[in-house]
Amino acid sequence: MTTAGMAAAMPSRETVQSVQAQTGRVGVMMLATMVGGTFIVASFLTGIFFDESLRDSTGTLRNPHSDVIALIGAVLLGLPLVWQSLVHLYRGESHMDELVALAVIAAIALEEYQMAGIVAFFMIIANLVETRTALGARAAIAELIRLTPQEAHRVLADGGEEIVAASALRPGDVIRVRPGDNIAADGAVIRGESSVNQANVTGESLAVDKGVGAEVYGGTNNLTGALDVRVTKVGAETALGRVQSLILEAERTKIPLMRLIDRYAGWYTPTVVMLAAVVWFFAEDKSEGMKKAIAMLVAGCPCALVLATPTAIVAALSCAARLGILIKNVINLESARSLTAIVFDKTGTLTTGELSVTQMRPAPGVDGAELLRAAASAEQLSKHPAARALVSIARQAKIELSDPTDFEETMGRGVRATVEGGSVMVGRSAWLAEKGADMSLLSDPDYQDAEGLSMLYVTRGGRCIGWIGLEDKTRPEARSAIDALRELGIKTLTMVTGDKWSVAKRVAAEMGCTDVHAEVLPEDKLRLVDELKKRGHCVCVIGDGVNDAPALAAGHLGVAMGAAGSDVAINSASIALMNNDLSRIPFLIKLSRGATRVISQNLVFGVLFILVVMPLAVSGALTAVPAAFLHTIASAVVIFNSARLVRFGEELAPHNEVAEAWTYQPPETMPIPEAATA
Repeated sequence: MTTAGMAAAMPSRETVQSVQAQTGRVGVMMLATMVGGTFIVASFLTGIFFDESLRDSTGTLRNPHSDVIALIGAVLLGLPLVWQSLVHLYRGESHMDELVALAVIAAIALEEYQMAGIVAFFMIIANLVETRTALGARAAIAELIRLTPQEAHRVLADGGEEIVAASALRPGDVIRVRPGDNIAADGAVIRGESSVNQANVTGESLAVDKGVGAEVYGGTNNLTGALDVRVTKVGAETALGRVQSLILEAERTKIPLMRLIDRYAGWYTPTVVMLAAVVWFFAEDKSEGMKKAIAMLVAGCPCALVLATPTAIVAALSCAARLGILIKNVINLESARSLTAIVFDKTGTLTTGELSVTQMRPAPGVDGAELLRAAASAEQLSKHPAARALVSIARQAKIELSDPTDFEETMGRGVRATVEGGSVMVGRSAWLAEKGADMSLLSDPDYQDAEGLSMLYVTRGGRCIGWIGLEDKTRPEARSAIDALRELGIKTLTMVTGDKWSVAKRVAAEMGCTDVHAEVLPEDKLRLVDELKKRGHCVCVIGDGVNDAPALAAGHLGVAMGAAGSDVAINSASIALMNNDLSRIPFLIKLSRGATRVISQNLVFGVLFILVVMPLAVSGALTAVPAAFLHTIASAVVIFNSARLVRFGEELAPHNEVAEAWTYQPPETMPIPEAATA
C-alpha cells in the first residue's frame, strides 16, 4: 500500500470523513489479517494433533484438513495484496505489492499454502504499519479540524443569543465564548477578559491573556472569562484553516530524492521478477527453484527503501508544526540545511514592532510627570503606535490624564489638542516649528536628538517643554537566535530596515549582525537579496510579509513572522512562524540537517538489507517465510528511526515561559522613564 493517495486536498469536514473512512478500512484489514492468521496457526495445530496425512502425486505426505484450513487463511491474507496489485497495474503504477502478490500466487500454485499465508501475513502487517503512519499525519489534521466547534453562540442586536452552525458565521457577527469553549472563528475581542490556550495554532506553551482589541484564533480554547468576539475570518480563511492547508500542501510535495526514487521504481519490480525467473529457469530442481524465486520476490520488496524518506519527512513536518513552524513545501525543509546567508527585516522581526517610551528630557522647571501628562493627554485620541506608547506608559505610571478637546492630527507629523484650556502639540520638531512654536530650547545641545531614538517634542502654550524618546525594543530571544545561527556556520547575517541609520546601527550592534542597511525601500531589499544570490549564497529572508513580500519571494527561503495574523505573510513566504519566536530559525536548520541524516541512514539501511537478503534467497539459505519476517522487521526499523524526529527540539517548549517572564513587568512597579543624560 502507498501513501500517495492520502495526500489529496479536501475541504475541512471531508478531510475528517476521509480519515475516519480510511481508519475504518484499516480496522477491517486488521480484523481480516487476524482471522487469516488464526487459520494459518490452526492449520499447523491440525497437522500436529490430527495426523491423517496422505501422499500426494509427488509422494509427499500431506494432511488434507491442514491444507484446507491453510488455503482458507492464505486466500484471506493474500486476496487484499493481489487486489491492490491489480489496482496499481490498472493505473499504470508500479509498487512493491506486485512482488508480494506474485510470491503468494506462486506459493499457492505449489500448494505451499502455509508458506503463502505466512508471507502474506507479515507483508500485510508491514503495510498496515506504513498505512497507520500515513494516517497518523492526516489524523493530526483531522484533530485540528475537530478543535473548531460546529456550533457557536451568536449575539443578537438586542443582547440575546442564538445557537448557529459555525459554518453559518460571517465576518462582522459577534459570538459569545464562555470558559471552557473552543472559539469558533478568528476575530477580535470587543468585550471581556480571559486567558486563551492557543498552543494548537501558535505553538505557545502558556495561555495568553486577552482583552478588548486582542485577536483570537478559531480552534483555540477559552480558559477563564467570558468573551464577546467580533468575527473577522471564518472557515478556511482562519489561522487554523491555513494551518490545515499548509500541512496538506507540504504533504503533497516531494523532495528531489523522493522524485528520484519514484522515477526508477518502475524499473525495479520488473528487474526483480526477471532475476527470480532466471533463478527458477536455470534451477535443476524446478520445485526448489520456484521456492528460491518466491523467496527472492519477498526479499526484493523495497519496503524499507520506500519508507526511508516519507516517514522522515512526515515526522519532521509534525515536529515543526508542533513548535509553530508551518512549511508549505518539503523542498523548503531540505533547503534550510544549505543556508549560508540570512537577511532580517528590523521592525517586527528583530524588534517587537511596538514602540515604548525609554527616555524623557523635560525643559528646565518642568517636571517629568508633567511633561508625560501633557503629551499623553493630547495623544489619547490618536491610534498612532507612538500615541499608544505614550498613553500606556502614563497609565502604568498611574498618571491621571485630562480629556483633550479640539483634537487635530496631521498624519506622520504630530497632533494638536486643547488640554485643560491650554494648547498642547506633540510631534516632530520641524512640524512644531512650522506651527509657530518656540523651539529655541533645541539650541541647547542637551536637548537635541538622542542617538538611536525616535523623538517626540512637546509644546504647551506655544513653548517647547521637552522631548520624549521612544524605541522599538528588540525581541528578547533575537540575540541568542543570531548567536545560534552563527554557531551553525552562517556567517552572513544582514539587517535591513527603512528606519533611520542611527536606529539601525543601534539594533544591528545589539543583535551582532555582520551587515546593516538602513533607509531602504522594498525594491532595495530585493536588490540586496539578488546580490547575495549572485555571490553564491543560499539566502533566507525573514520579515513580516507585508513590505518585505518581494524579498521573501526572491530568497531561496522566505520566513514570515507572525503568520497567524498576516494573510500577506502566509502567501508570500515559503515558511511561516506562528509565534514570532526567532529561536525557531536555528531549530529549523537543525531539523533540516537532522532529517537529512535520518533519511540517509534509512536509505543506507534499506539498500544494505536488499543487498544482503537477496543473495541469501538466491543461495537457498533464506526461505520465503523468514524473508517476510525480516522484511517486517526492516520496515519497523526505518519507521522507528524516523520517529525520533518527532521529539526533535523538545528543549524549545519552555521558551515561551522564559520570554514572557523576561518581558512582563507589573503596572504597579512601572516607573516613569528617567530623564536622559547628555
